Amino acid sequence: MEQDSMKLYVDHQCTSPFAMCAFVALKECRFDFDLHYLDLSQGDHQRPPFTGISLTHRVPTLVDGAFSLAESSAIAEYLNDIAPQARLFPVDVQARAQARQVQAWLRSDFFNLRGNRPTETIFIAPSKEPLGPLAVADARRLVETLSHSLRDGKAFLFNEWCIADVDAAGMLNRLIYNGDPVPQTLKDYALRAWDRESVHHWLDLDRQGNTTSSGR
Repeated sequence: MEQDSMKLYVDHQCTSPFAMCAFVALKECRFDFDLHYLDLSQGDHQRPPFTGISLTHRVPTLVDGAFSLAESSAIAEYLNDIAPQARLFPVDVQARAQARQVQAWLRSDFFNLRGNRPTETIFIAPSKEPLGPLAVADARRLVETLSHSLRDGKAFLFNEWCIADVDAAGMLNRLIYNGDPVPQTLKDYALRAWDRESVHHWLDLDRQGNTTSSGR
């Protein structure tokens, strides 16, 4: 008997960087999956049936048979465990721990930058407003830290591409797509990190009137 496809619940405009991370991870692992869209502005994530599916009532949420899992970094780790050949994370245990560190850092910091440059300014339309002073400080820390991590001409954070590069490039692209100053080396890095078929599939998604579609 053929196993049902996985399901991935995302925001209906496909602007969540966390939904993007889970989507890219599924594509890299070459799993068949169906996309289910929730209109967060209408509270779809706070109503059944989704509240009975997702422990945290957040997107992304992955459903794999009777198993469900929310939070993008947890989803990426789960997929890496069941499809290790995809190498979503570095093979070396210390590099893998550092990749998870990068993911946790990007999810728990840069709130001023995220407020001034939401991901709608990447996927829908750029902002016409300048960065505020607190967002400028966030941007400076981001640039300094990633420049240090990519020193000595490294192509990716851990030499070979991994899912943490998608997240790091996403934070940089909040600046790059809005014309904010970013060193050319980091612009080149962000371009490389997103130059994946899996990422292109996300960028090409229809962001108007979404309901459900195949992620194949």
